[in-house]
Amino acid sequence: MAAKTMLSEHDLRAILANYHLGELVSFKPLTLGTVQTNCRITTTKGVFVFRYYESRSIGSVLFESNLIRHLKRKNYPCPGLLKNRGGGYVGIFNEKPYAIFEFVEGQHLERPTEIQQKQLIQKVAELQIITKGYKPRKTEYRWNYSVDLARELAHEAVSRIGSVNAEEKLKWFEDELAILQLPRTLPKGVCHCDFHFSNILFKNGEFQALLDFDDANYTFLTYDLATLINPFIPSFEWNTWHQFKPDDNVIDLYSAHSVASEYAHYRALSNSEKRHLFDVYKLSILFDCIWYFERGDVRDFYERRKIGHLNRLGRDAFYDGLFGE
Repeated sequence: MAAKTMLSEHDLRAILANYHLGELVSFKPLTLGTVQTNCRITTTKGVFVFRYYESRSIGSVLFESNLIRHLKRKNYPCPGLLKNRGGGYVGIFNEKPYAIFEFVEGQHLERPTEIQQKQLIQKVAELQIITKGYKPRKTEYRWNYSVDLARELAHEAVSRIGSVNAEEKLKWFEDELAILQLPRTLPKGVCHCDFHFSNILFKNGEFQALLDFDDANYTFLTYDLATLINPFIPSFEWNTWHQFKPDDNVIDLYSAHSVASEYAHYRALSNSEKRHLFDVYKLSILFDCIWYFERGDVRDFYERRKIGHLNRLGRDAFYDGLFGE
């Protein structure tokens, strides 16, 4: 987690001088974000959200700016960016980039209802319709999820950790990457890649906005669908997996089938996307493995269990479970 910056009233007044947003009245740090610094600011002209990027390059933030402006032109429900006096959308303060967003009213729900979950799935599908084939300027400054990036980040993790366990885990990781089938013809576009409850707003029970495109990147278009489905029983989680035996049946495709069916109501998947959702889902697990590379013994750890269960199930059975009649 990046260290948060404590912004002063003087700092915010200096930043607001670059905008046509009135004078600062009050400000309040927002605590839900785990990486960047977010602050709700009230001025004489309204309420806005100031975001200070603790761990992103200017190129990465410009990618996000270009993406959000594209989405707003398509009337997608996400907070828009405010233009500064120079006509730009991204500024620099103390050598770090920042942006000011529209403030959207709503609530973050830890336990959305089934109807609200369906609303999210619909908005995810609509996002992929808008971004299919779309590659914003500055895409090269993002971690664009692919086999090559996964391999590169895994090697970096091993170099950082420097243990025998990490080196052995890398061997397993490389073997699993090698058997993924991800045809070059699979559609790509921009995916959000982080549907944590703190990034979704509801108001009066209705979907209001998708927030925080900090992890968005150009990748397989089904990557977001892969992050929404869960082909495992609910009790099989990162903190409970060790309570199960390796040969226990922990796969249950009913929920995943429901999510895929709901998604398909709004964006039809090609046969190739259906066939290789198995591989995209496994790729998402391998990226989770990278974020927690130090966690677990190489002989048996959470992501290895998940991949093992899927390998035993197989691509065809996965396809039948999600897309069969």
